[in-house]
Amino acid sequence: MDRKYEFTGEVNEQGLKRIRALRDFDLIKVGDLGGWIQSDENLSHGGSCWVFGNAQVYGNAQVYGNAQVYGNAQVYDNAQVYGNAWVAGNAQVSSNAQVYGNAQVYGNAWVYGSAQVYGNAQVYGDTWVYDDVWVYDDAEIK
Repeated sequence: MDRKYEFTGEVNEQGLKRIRALRDFDLIKVGDLGGWIQSDENLSHGGSCWVFGNAQVYGNAQVYGNAQVYGNAQVYDNAQVYGNAWVAGNAQVSSNAQVYGNAQVYGNAWVYGSAQVYGNAQVYGDTWVYDDVWVYDDAEIK
């Protein structure tokens, strides 16, 4: 599989590295700057997944498929965001949490522990979803 991004050499205060697109995919064009990741393990080179702007993905967290992380969102620890899911705003996904399918987590929401958000579910506002809670189908938690 061809690499879709490279590290720019820019490192932020947390030691995360900024990415830059090496090829066109989805809405991303060659040379577009992305967000911040710790290593290649955090963001797949497959699919159209991407980390935008000031968003951060680190630790053992993984973003893959067509998932998107943007705004000031953070995905970390062992969290996974995949499928067509997206995490945005100031949202955080951490611990062993998973966000997938067409799910959306945004605003100041925090998904952590072993929580799962999937299907067409939306978690937003100042909501915390944690422990072994599952939010799915067309659920909307605010």
